[in-house]
Amino acid sequence: MSSEPIKIRIKRQSDAKSPASWVDFQIPYRPSMNIISCLMEIQKNPVDAAGKPVDPVSWDCSCLEEVCGACTMVINGRVRQSCSALVDNIRKENPGQPISLEPMTKFPVVRDLCVDRSRMFESLKKVKAWVPIDGTHDLGPGQRMNEADREESYHLSTCMTCGCCVESCPNYNEDSKFIGPAAISQVVLFNSHPTGKLNAGERLDAIMGEGGITDCGNAQNCVNVCPKSIPLTTSIAKASRATTTRMFSKIFDT
Repeated sequence: MSSEPIKIRIKRQSDAKSPASWVDFQIPYRPSMNIISCLMEIQKNPVDAAGKPVDPVSWDCSCLEEVCGACTMVINGRVRQSCSALVDNIRKENPGQPISLEPMTKFPVVRDLCVDRSRMFESLKKVKAWVPIDGTHDLGPGQRMNEADREESYHLSTCMTCGCCVESCPNYNEDSKFIGPAAISQVVLFNSHPTGKLNAGERLDAIMGEGGITDCGNAQNCVNVCPKSIPLTTSIAKASRATTTRMFSKIFDT
């Protein structure tokens, strides 16, 4: 692998209303570097490729092991986690080219590579993506799940609300109220929980209105970019079937 200096282009922006511009950086190469380590090197000495001092670059990160979802950004045109994006692999994908870093486009820019993902968390509130309990007293052991359901639920529970799925979704944008595949998948997760089933109807009602399941265009981009390989299209299909069943049950129960 080439030990040449790493060339990085970063799309910078002071805030959501400020114009964006590209700034080039160059840092020394070290084996096994990821994008976060590159940004840390730039932070140590914030000068551009021409040696001109610049403001330190802003970005988000926390766990550094692809669990928190905070460090999502667009790297060479592809949305992914910057903590698990290794420089050596990126150079193999685009030999001789600088590495471009951009903030996600579906959320307001806070500064540089930092974005405000509040919309995703508001969607989780809308679909009640939790198992409610009454009080803090010990409820005792819950119902047991069979192994097949437990394995499927565990896979869905690995969602870290990173934003990759909605960044790739053509139906998720500032002109749409679509809640996105991540929130829909969480409906399937919590409606399959032995205790969560008690509120299944409320969650289905939440995705039957504006911005819900019918706003999905079935582009299937989400399942291709999910860093956890969550079967999001399967979740969407299950949610669609469940909402259809609930709609007919409401009609015939009235």
